[in-house]
Amino acid sequence: MALLASQNCGLLASFFSLLLLLLSLQCHVASSTVLSGMKQHHNQTDQTTCSLFVGAWVRDETERYPLYHSSRCPVIDPEFNCQMYGRPDSGYLKYRWKPLSCELPRFNGVEFLLKMKGKTVMFVGDSLGRNQWQSLICMLSAAAPRAHTQLVRGDPLSVFRFLDYGVSISFYRAPYLVEVGVVQGKRILNLEKVYENGDAWKNADVLSFNTGHWWTHQGSLKGWDYVELRGKFYPDMDRLAAMERGMKTWANWVDTNIDRSKTRVFFQSISPTHYNPNEWNVGGRSVMTTKNCYGETAPISSRTYPGAYPEQMKVVDMVIREMRNPAYLLDITMLSALRKDGHPSVYSGEISPQKRVNPNRADCSHWCLPGLPDTWNELFSTALFH
Repeated sequence: MALLASQNCGLLASFFSLLLLLLSLQCHVASSTVLSGMKQHHNQTDQTTCSLFVGAWVRDETERYPLYHSSRCPVIDPEFNCQMYGRPDSGYLKYRWKPLSCELPRFNGVEFLLKMKGKTVMFVGDSLGRNQWQSLICMLSAAAPRAHTQLVRGDPLSVFRFLDYGVSISFYRAPYLVEVGVVQGKRILNLEKVYENGDAWKNADVLSFNTGHWWTHQGSLKGWDYVELRGKFYPDMDRLAAMERGMKTWANWVDTNIDRSKTRVFFQSISPTHYNPNEWNVGGRSVMTTKNCYGETAPISSRTYPGAYPEQMKVVDMVIREMRNPAYLLDITMLSALRKDGHPSVYSGEISPQKRVNPNRADCSHWCLPGLPDTWNELFSTALFH
């Protein structure tokens, strides 16, 4: 259109008009690329834009990392406090996530508190949600060390308040997001009821949900005695099918009960585990030297994880895409899969010296704090404010 409009001007004027137009378009496209990358939901294929969740871990020796020290954070549970419980290495604290084609904005805790003044952020889910909840509190406490605070621990709801800002950071324990009740002494997992849990979620300004690990537990770790579906009771069923039905119940509840003009809704994707060294020791040292994540001190260097991708992600992707108003998928699965070094391993609370020397069992599910969940919260903050 600009060329047609300038045909009657001279060749020289036409040339300069075109030059200015191209420069303007170039700036506009560059700006739009950054913004679209920040707001992108789940794009892992378009290499021309910035995808927050595709990239690589890079070493960062600056004082920026870690974002806080465990000894100065008031809320870290023993099972996440690896440095306090004897982890000898600290290199895992010096990695930052570098998204493809852009830089992750630096976390600003004071800005977070000011923007969320008078509001509530609530994490709802299992212990991985608690991992992230405690991480965010630590990050904010480090940024505002003189702020007056209050911690109220409970079950299922725990609340940490930054009183000077009127900001509440809460965690609601709901491993399945659907109801687990007790009938005649038996635990009943009802795949069709969010039930009374949801009443506590409705008034939050920001909701971040997660589920996944508890759907796979077997034996004594299984969280129910019977599964209830359409009025019938089953001692067990296909776990992915159960998770899909439960998540659809959750999704329908969110679509029906949450006013999205007032509340931002996130769903954190499946946090991977690292119990099988065969998944990452391809062509590396003998797998006979380790049985799990114990002794791992560095991330996987590639952009792709050589092991198995969590099957639950198929369920998460499908259910969220089918929502009337989809939750924002905080897709931390692949970037976390590269962090085989980030788990508590045997430095999870008080463990005997004998087990630490020859660990047969280690925590390769949760994450050290400081550590990987801090990056989850950097991404969470970026998605929330940018």
